[in-house]
Amino acid sequence: MTKLKTWAAAAAMLALSGAAQSALINRGGGMIYDTTANITWLADMNYAYTSGYVASGVAPGSAYGENTIWTDGRMSWAAAKNWADNLVYGGFSDWRLPTVNTSDTTCSHNFDAGPGFGLQYQGYNCTGGELSRLFVAELGNKEGGSVLDQTGDTAEQIANMALFSNVQSYVYWSGTEYAPDTNLAWNFYTVDGGQYPYHKLIALYAVAVRPGDVAATVPEPQTLALAMMAMGGAMLMRRKQPR
Repeated sequence: MTKLKTWAAAAAMLALSGAAQSALINRGGGMIYDTTANITWLADMNYAYTSGYVASGVAPGSAYGENTIWTDGRMSWAAAKNWADNLVYGGFSDWRLPTVNTSDTTCSHNFDAGPGFGLQYQGYNCTGGELSRLFVAELGNKEGGSVLDQTGDTAEQIANMALFSNVQSYVYWSGTEYAPDTNLAWNFYTVDGGQYPYHKLIALYAVAVRPGDVAATVPEPQTLALAMMAMGGAMLMRRKQPR
């Protein structure tokens, strides 16, 4: 019974400490947990480059047949999807490209894609998808401005940005295809805060995400330390109680 009470006290302290944290939590080892979406982001937003991954893609504005080998982390949608789907990092192999929500009514614009597809939502201020919500809500990417411009950002958004490295002011692929034309896929423009479809052959950046919280599998050191402190405190209080 005493052990149960001790563990209950530890769990209560952990719950209180977690409730006080923001939506993004640094789990260490280059992984950031998103408590709102229940997903874990790779902290390095150009890990393909960092890890030496080389892929091909077409430069924006070039003919689609003019393929180029990129060494700066940019790649076509197929290459980005292959990279994320086969990534093994932090002991996990279930990484993927983040999604966007094509029915996201928080977006500034929409258009009718025709019978069977209905309204497609695009533009600025989108917060209904994994990729768009991260950049807009958590990192402060505003309409017409770069994600790297922190003017007007909240203290939390500025702190969130500091959790990530190699954030590119350009365009990032999502894992969501454009249903009306599968030659296209959705992406997010961190250079101006917009969500749009783009041809899959174009070379863009990619960031990986995985489901759930890595701490649920391997507790982070600070979590273990909190649990041990809580247990120690509960045991000390018990010893001081008069018999």
